[in-house]
Amino acid sequence: MGIGGCIGLIAVGAILTFATDWHMAGVNVDLAGLIMMAVGFIGLAAYVSILKRRRVQPPAPGAPVVEVEDEHRYYR
Repeated sequence: MGIGGCIGLIAVGAILTFATDWHMAGVNVDLAGLIMMAVGFIGLAAYVSILKRRRVQPPAPGAPVVEVEDEHRYYR
């Protein structure tokens, strides 16, 4: 689920919780909205934390290049 899906869940949950006065037998619409908002916030936090780890900083201009040998070539 991407950022758009998470924000969509938060928006739909907020609409269900705060902007409607529906009453359905056996379903608490306010609680369903709160659950949707919680899932949206958790998904958004997870997505942002994963995206933050994937982001790799490029080396600074003029930085020395370090060559790394393949460790596994000796064990094959």
